[in-house]
Amino acid sequence: MRRKIPSTAALVAFESAARHQSFTKAAEELALTQSAICRQVAGLEEFLGVELFRRSRRGVKLTEAGLAYARRVAAQLDAVERDTLAVMGQQGAMSIELAVVPTFGTQWLLPRLKDFQRLHPEVTVNLTNRTRPFLFADTDFDAAIYFGDGDWSGTAAHPLMRENAMPVCSPALLGEHISLDAEQIAGLPLLQQTTRPYAWRQWFASLGLSVPRDLGGPRYELFSMLAQAAMHDMGVALIPPFLIQRELAEGRLVLALEHACRSDKAYYLVIPERKVESAALQRLRDWLVAEARHYAAANGL
Repeated sequence: MRRKIPSTAALVAFESAARHQSFTKAAEELALTQSAICRQVAGLEEFLGVELFRRSRRGVKLTEAGLAYARRVAAQLDAVERDTLAVMGQQGAMSIELAVVPTFGTQWLLPRLKDFQRLHPEVTVNLTNRTRPFLFADTDFDAAIYFGDGDWSGTAAHPLMRENAMPVCSPALLGEHISLDAEQIAGLPLLQQTTRPYAWRQWFASLGLSVPRDLGGPRYELFSMLAQAAMHDMGVALIPPFLIQRELAEGRLVLALEHACRSDKAYYLVIPERKVESAALQRLRDWLVAEARHYAAANGL
């Protein structure tokens, strides 16, 4: 069946005209004549059977249908451009599209990727933030690093390391104390992590305590957000120290109490079953698992 897709030239002309709300400015941007833009847009409207612009002596204005279509077209053209640039940039090299949980990717993985690139210069690793599991079939990702129980249907999950989160706060919140006890921490604002809603309850339970307000407090999706909030005296946060090494070393964050609650979940490298034979992914898997095991062993994770 023939696809119902307009010409790329018409879509490009329409997207530019919609963005500028002007056929004249679109013509200048695309190095075409105004009449050429008018013909392309008119042809697209005829193809769709929908009016995209309202014309008047004062210019053109998008209709409601035109506005909705322009947003979708712009997103699709951006995606085609990214894919085109990616193919142009490969030049025979192997590449991996890796989804990562943001703070782990930024604080732990990125500083080590140079070693992987040194060992495997033929493989390019592209990183994209994803905070929650997804269906590989619905994305272009080749693999993912995520935090969970490793149960991801249709994949091979390779454990990397566990989290040992500790309570941290700003030096100002700690005051003159060297550290706080659990009861003192319970009396301070507790900063919550969206993807670990019971983290404080589990931490207090590991000390044999039940705190009524352990689920209360502002919620943040990323550990980096928690760290920023804690540094600005907004409360105490539970964060794995390996994700905030610089902040701890520089004294912007301090341990409120040196007690960790070992998580029953871990960081995993997850590869869809259909891609487990990929040479590039096998190289990344072997390097990443070895690197994580070495780090975990050295830091008691």
